[in-house]
Amino acid sequence: MFETEQINQFIDLYVVPWCINIITALLIFIVGRIVIGILVGVLGRVLKRTHLDSILVEFVQMIAKVVLLIFVIVAALDKLGVNTASMIAVLGAAGLAIGLALQGSLQNFAAGFLLLVLRPFKAGDYVEAANTAGMVEKISIFSTTLRTPDNKEVTVPNGSIYSNNIINYSARDTRRVDMVFGISYDDDIKQAKDVINAVLAADERVLKDPAPTVAVSALADSSVNLIVRPWANTGDYWPLFWDMTERIKLELEANGMTIPFPQRDVHIYQENTQQES
Repeated sequence: MFETEQINQFIDLYVVPWCINIITALLIFIVGRIVIGILVGVLGRVLKRTHLDSILVEFVQMIAKVVLLIFVIVAALDKLGVNTASMIAVLGAAGLAIGLALQGSLQNFAAGFLLLVLRPFKAGDYVEAANTAGMVEKISIFSTTLRTPDNKEVTVPNGSIYSNNIINYSARDTRRVDMVFGISYDDDIKQAKDVINAVLAADERVLKDPAPTVAVSALADSSVNLIVRPWANTGDYWPLFWDMTERIKLELEANGMTIPFPQRDVHIYQENTQQES
């Protein structure tokens, strides 16, 4: 009889409360995960309406899910009687140690977050960043993948990109094509400018507004240099540059003008000397 009372007392004092705590902790964990899923889904839909990058939306959802899940786990463990204050302190110290060990990765992580938020470039843009030029293929949290004109794939850490100048050649719809042509000092400058303007006017890729500029830029050692600056759509930049370089040279030569090359006159003086014996 006494043993039965002890068993009943043990069950009432320990087993029942522990079972209730375990069931409550499981309910907290299960319900918490369901609520987290709902909240993360709502957050994702709200962020997508702001037209943020899909990678950034997924990243924010992942961070929110991890943070909320930690709170749920702590609440469940607290219900089981675990000293969560000491556990949080241990997690904080571990996080600090990991942060110090992964400073470079965290820098890339922060830079990737800023690149996705500020969006100085997007996939498909041709950029020059961190001493690398190429078309952006992929922007991730830690690195950005570029494809060079000769079809090489370059993975650049986001920290290197964000800490240096970023040149986005695709950001604007139009670009100015800068070229320089030299003519002889004996050639007619006005005629040369008329020939160049005629070549520019005949090409449909040259925009009328802004109007192209043709002017004398320098009186060089061997030539009179003319700057030629037409405007074109960004996609027509290189085809126009190559075509104009060839056509303007041919037209200048067809109209009797020459494109001089550097030359130097050397004068030799000979002196007759008489040697005394």
